[in-house]
Amino acid sequence: MTKAPFTLDDLMDLLSEKAGLPPESRTTDPDAHFSDIGLDSLAFLSMQTELHDRFGTEMPDDDAERYTLGDIVATVSAAQSQPA
Repeated sequence: MTKAPFTLDDLMDLLSEKAGLPPESRTTDPDAHFSDIGLDSLAFLSMQTELHDRFGTEMPDDDAERYTLGDIVATVSAAQSQPA
């Protein structure tokens, strides 16, 4: 069985659930950064922990502004496509 790919919408759901992202701050822009949607480095760390717990994914850099939301989605998707 193939896993559904991780999407930007999945990331928005995770950020809403774990980092308190308000519904009006959700975005469909893969080029947005955490600061663009009103989240800070603590929210980024919370997301990192959740991605690790759910998907075994590591973001190599702890700087939230280093990544676009699309970069995060691509990192999780790449990890999902690796054989177990």
